[in-house]
Amino acid sequence: MPRISELDVNGRRVPVDVDADRTLLSVLRDDLALTGCKYGCGEGQCAACTVLLDGEPIKSCRTKAGEVGASKLRTVESFEREGRLHPVQESFLRVDALQCGYCTCGMIVAAVALLEKNPNPSEPEIVRAMNGHLCRCGVYGRIVAAIQDAAKTMREARP
Repeated sequence: MPRISELDVNGRRVPVDVDADRTLLSVLRDDLALTGCKYGCGEGQCAACTVLLDGEPIKSCRTKAGEVGASKLRTVESFEREGRLHPVQESFLRVDALQCGYCTCGMIVAAVALLEKNPNPSEPEIVRAMNGHLCRCGVYGRIVAAIQDAAKTMREARP
């Protein structure tokens, strides 16, 4: 059975020794201790396991480690810099866009991807980007507000 010996995760090449057929989610959580991505449904329906693959949000529970190749992976753990949270993370806290928090990391990852491509998304664009992310606590309105707040903060911080 083919094996994977290295992944590019959060800006660095990381040695691994894993079966290529294992899910990316299990490799990130179990082998690399990156537990921000969560196991929710295991079927790609809830998006709690979202990570970025070359800047695109993917569901790591449905992605095999062998499919990643030399692509660059980013997890929610990569967003904090020098002790400071990413503006999306700060906005989720400020706007209280979480309750139980289980879906939050996947939502934040998807929101960061959206704002990296579109620094001023409309509400329908935010809703479209977050489509498929399930929040069992139902704080969708606050999630949209948090992304709008983060977009504004990020635009104002630009030189």
